[in-house]
Amino acid sequence: MIDDQPVLLETRGRSLHITLNRPRAINALTHTMVRLIDEALTAAERDGTVTSVVLTGAGERGLCAGGDIRALHDDTRAGGRASLDFWRDEYRLNARIARFSKPYVALMDGIVMGGGVGVSAHGSLRIVTERSRVAMPETVIGFVPDVGGTHLLAAAPGELGTHLALTGRAVGAADALLCGLADHYVPTRRLPELMEALAASVTAEEVARTVRGFAEEPSTAEPGELAAQRDWIDACYATDSVEEIVRRLEDTAASASASTAHAAADVVAELGGRSPLALKVTLAAVRRAARLGSLEAVLDQEFRVSARIREEPDFVEGVRARIIDKDGSPHWKPATLAEVDDSTVARFFAPLGPDEPELGLAPGATATGTA
Repeated sequence: MIDDQPVLLETRGRSLHITLNRPRAINALTHTMVRLIDEALTAAERDGTVTSVVLTGAGERGLCAGGDIRALHDDTRAGGRASLDFWRDEYRLNARIARFSKPYVALMDGIVMGGGVGVSAHGSLRIVTERSRVAMPETVIGFVPDVGGTHLLAAAPGELGTHLALTGRAVGAADALLCGLADHYVPTRRLPELMEALAASVTAEEVARTVRGFAEEPSTAEPGELAAQRDWIDACYATDSVEEIVRRLEDTAASASASTAHAAADVVAELGGRSPLALKVTLAAVRRAARLGSLEAVLDQEFRVSARIREEPDFVEGVRARIIDKDGSPHWKPATLAEVDDSTVARFFAPLGPDEPELGLAPGATATGTA
């Protein structure tokens, strides 16, 4: 291995270990990393001695904080096309991980956000720890959940996925399990032992048994929050209107018990700081994802949305306010939910046309739309 490479590969017994290796950036994904992971999966599929693939992140902070937001921001400001090329390969990788022919074990330790969810939560065996913080935080920067995130969140119980998609909140192990973003909880201290056991697992069935053998119930020191909040979350988010969601949250904040009122008021405040355009397109994306069904069809949709939302000022402005200047005061355009009408939202889901070929992952997809 060459330690300065952005992706490290190591065969340990019957496992191929893929380590994301940009620890100072919490292993944020670059286009090169996406290509290297894809190449590693090709090699693993062809190698009869490899029983499983294990994905980890270098450093102590997390598996992956997402895509390289600064690079995407700079490319968008310059009017470049590198972002589209990156997303095209990244989303194809997400679909490949979901259909990978061998056990794909993702160790979702620490921060797992955005693109980090894309390379982990579509795997066949997804492991969280007491340190896990899992999120699709795109609305915070004026963007929309992608990498198959709307597919995952649309499948969460009740309206929990809608809540996480709009707020961009991070969840711990218990809530990640509840929402279907992970399968098993294993304490961080036991991960080295688990990896040794995986190296000795000869069949796919044995890999699955090995993981189950290490799985525990999440510690009572890191309890989930969402199960106890299901009633008011489901009631507030069960609508296709962001304005109505906010109205219901405000009513809950004004009339519910103290703890529920406080929680709802916090959400109202959070949504008030998000891009109105991103909120409305995100809600529509989650609702459409639920109807589309397959991950591939949803990724095709997300590519259309990503290609279009980068053309809006809110993405560049959101990254500036959150990542670059860090002033926390984005100036959204449009500034209010009322200024974002249904026709504006619908435009983000229309076929891109021959000048911007779509991803084309879903069966029947064409260069100008999905059949």
